Amino acid sequence: MYVLHCYPDTASLAPRMVLAELGVQHRCQLIDRAAGVLNSPAYRAMQPLGLIPAMETPDGPIFETAAILLYLADRHPGLAPAPDAADRGDFLKWLFFTSTNVHTTLLQLFYPERTAGPDCVPQVLDQALPKMKLYLSLLDKAAEPNPGWLSQDRPTVLGYYIAMQLHWLGGYGAGHPLQINAADYLSLFKVLTMLEAQHATQAISDDEGLGPTPFTAPLA
Repeated sequence: MYVLHCYPDTASLAPRMVLAELGVQHRCQLIDRAAGVLNSPAYRAMQPLGLIPAMETPDGPIFETAAILLYLADRHPGLAPAPDAADRGDFLKWLFFTSTNVHTTLLQLFYPERTAGPDCVPQVLDQALPKMKLYLSLLDKAAEPNPGWLSQDRPTVLGYYIAMQLHWLGGYGAGHPLQINAADYLSLFKVLTMLEAQHATQAISDDEGLGPTPFTAPLA
């Protein structure tokens, strides 16, 4: 039994969808943020920074979204190359590229004041937005040949991870200077469209109130 500590429309979204896709036994524990659960000793014992998500496993607690996704993929085959597969290296390098570059830059776009203080918000955004577009272009190019680890035909953990982030990046609304249009990245857009047709996506999206097209046309 896995226990995923989660909250709607946060970084627990991709692990929730992957758990649903895998069909493995698990329970989602809604975090009571208003009650201060993230700062409680029990939660900090699982996630020392008090961030979302954390997941209880038979091997102990796991945190960091990419780590949770990799853990699940290795224990429940089908959503990523096996450790001895020829394309394992490609999967790992793009998984960590997404975690290190895309996810980190996304946080700079959403919380620029955390990066350099409130007086430097415009400078942070000016640096972060072109970096994000570059990173997405590189991912789009990597997805173009339809590799098994970022398939346009079947779900993968990396696909769900990228889709979650494009869901956020596309949620500013048309005309917003920080809006990212997923349709500008044709190969990634095919991945998003395929994932939106999955029962796991629709079930979790419905539960979290994200609408029927959370990846290709997120609610503003």
